[in-house]
Amino acid sequence: MTAAICSHRVIFATVGRSNSNSPTVLDRRYRTWLNRFTWFAAVATLLLICSGGMVTSKGVGLAVPDWPTTFGYNMFLFPVSKWIGGIFFEHTHRLIASAVGFLTIILAIWLWRSEDRQWVRNLGLIAVAAVILQGVLGGLRVTMLKDEIGIFHACLAQAFLGLIVLIALVTTHFWRTLSKVIADERRFAAITAIAITIAIYVQLALGATMRHQHRDLAILDFPTANGAWIPDSSASALVKINAWRDAHALSNVDAFQIWLQMAHRFLALLIAIAMIAFCLRTWRDARHAPALWRLSILWLALLACQLTLGAWTIWSNKAADIATTHVAVGAAMLCFGVSISAICWRIQSGWHGLAVRGNPEHAGKMPVTQAGLL
Repeated sequence: MTAAICSHRVIFATVGRSNSNSPTVLDRRYRTWLNRFTWFAAVATLLLICSGGMVTSKGVGLAVPDWPTTFGYNMFLFPVSKWIGGIFFEHTHRLIASAVGFLTIILAIWLWRSEDRQWVRNLGLIAVAAVILQGVLGGLRVTMLKDEIGIFHACLAQAFLGLIVLIALVTTHFWRTLSKVIADERRFAAITAIAITIAIYVQLALGATMRHQHRDLAILDFPTANGAWIPDSSASALVKINAWRDAHALSNVDAFQIWLQMAHRFLALLIAIAMIAFCLRTWRDARHAPALWRLSILWLALLACQLTLGAWTIWSNKAADIATTHVAVGAAMLCFGVSISAICWRIQSGWHGLAVRGNPEHAGKMPVTQAGLL
């Protein structure tokens, strides 16, 4: 009897050791580290956007006049003792950008060697192409002195961040479990989520356009606009406005700049309404999908924070730290939009596939399985 018990213990111990080193377990650990690395790259990209926002807010984009060198030095050998004033912000921005570039190359190689889904491997290649283009645009902004390049540079940075977050999401174990989540296809508003995310991206582009004009705010009050709900941009009104601005040492404005800021405000209002409506529907129709309603709650929290920061940016006359935080929270909202849109699309795609393979007449009648953020 004792011998039998001992033999069973030996067998169980052996099985435990073999399972911990089995190819399946090792592959899962390998994927876990890949996913952690991707999230790290996403955080580094967000830090890079914050760094770029600070450079623009402080107007020090040309503090280092040459590229790819830094005052004739190799970028990585520039003496720390010379990192002063605006040079500090511009030079550290370049160094962070270089780090993000290296991380992206490593990520693409890692995906190509370990990922079995071709479309995910292609996302890694697209990320490498995007980060190279982004670096070139950053350099051309310095050498060609074109604000339009700076606007495109800022917009591509946000798109690149969304791409890295998408790669991080699809390499999670959670993403694979979503294929088993079944929901009412009429109620999961993937198209709405995608539309809101696109609107957020357009909003970020409008903000980048205003910031890269390198001028004072066209409208200095909020929630009104030059003392009215709808600003007067007629020629006579602009003469009075610019006379007042000249007396206060502020740059002159034109009708385009005024209505550009108003478009930014109007779109913010539309995004807020759409997000609230979407989140209310999500809470009602996806109560059994914790991933969605948790993300939607955080999305709304970011919205409230972003609206506050937008007003604060105006009240502070575009203070560098407030404006940069406004950019960072906008980028975070875009990331949440990309994640929520991808999750909704994944759930709908999985349900369509199940309906085709199984019983299409049961559409909208099957419960949502439990799915959490893993």
